Amino acid sequence: MSKKILYLALACTLSCNVMISANAQSAVGTLTKGYTQTRYPIVLVHGLFGFDNIGPVEMFYGIPGALRKDGASVHVAQVSAANSTEVRGEQLLTQVKQILATTGDSKVNLIGHSHGAPTVRYVASVRPDLVASVTSIAGVNKGAPMADVILKVAPPGGLPNTVIAQAANAFSTLISVASGQPHLQQNSLAAAQSLSTAGSAKFNQAHPWGVPSTPCGEGAYAARGVAYYSWSGAKPITNLLDPTDIPLGVLSLLFAGAKNDGLVGSCSSHLGRVIRDDYNMNHNDPGNQTMGIVSWNETNPVTVFRQHANRLKNAGF
Repeated sequence: MSKKILYLALACTLSCNVMISANAQSAVGTLTKGYTQTRYPIVLVHGLFGFDNIGPVEMFYGIPGALRKDGASVHVAQVSAANSTEVRGEQLLTQVKQILATTGDSKVNLIGHSHGAPTVRYVASVRPDLVASVTSIAGVNKGAPMADVILKVAPPGGLPNTVIAQAANAFSTLISVASGQPHLQQNSLAAAQSLSTAGSAKFNQAHPWGVPSTPCGEGAYAARGVAYYSWSGAKPITNLLDPTDIPLGVLSLLFAGAKNDGLVGSCSSHLGRVIRDDYNMNHNDPGNQTMGIVSWNETNPVTVFRQHANRLKNAGF
């Protein structure tokens, strides 16, 4: 082969590689566009002592923007930082109706973290016609030992309970005021009762949809036209730069060796189709709630949310 032919072949190869690379990048861009574009709006719901945002600080740090970037319509609910599941559920239902009236959609996809999980389940239970899917993230679906301990150490009616409740209510009020929602009612005792094992069992009797019938199984994937999903972590300590790691590590001792995220047992987090219950994440990590400080060797929570939005999209939700 002459040098001239060799050079032409090399030039052609390089040119073809550049074209293939450019086409591949274009294809990726095409695939990314609309990746999170669900049929119905996504509504994110925080848990105990949560909020939508305080100034520039988002409770679901970076998640709404990441979902919107590739097509999703995302709303972040504003419910009481501390109150019963039913009160928070009614607050959420009001907001869902407002969202639907504004967007013109007929349903929403509800995603709740921690106490947000039973909160969204309440709405799906009382108004399934307004809900396409429910997703529980580190959800307190069968109770949290911490709530049991609080109610045992400081039972209702006693001085310790009164002191703790007043302090927690003051903290909850401060959160709501800082997030621009001073009108929201706060009742930390009601929250603790809802999150206890007994309170959760009572709630599940009234609102059983998606709850596993076995101690650590999956629940119905769909009920009354609503799809049910869940995921959670199982590593209380994930990043020592996370200020919640040490407290969650201590609280994890309450589980006596059972798999947990520091506040919720992995089995308690199950609802409907269990995507995964063993992410290398503590209780706050699935919602990216410590300003993005998460484990360095696990899938980023933002990515997990994007994948789930795509899952909902592919399911027609």
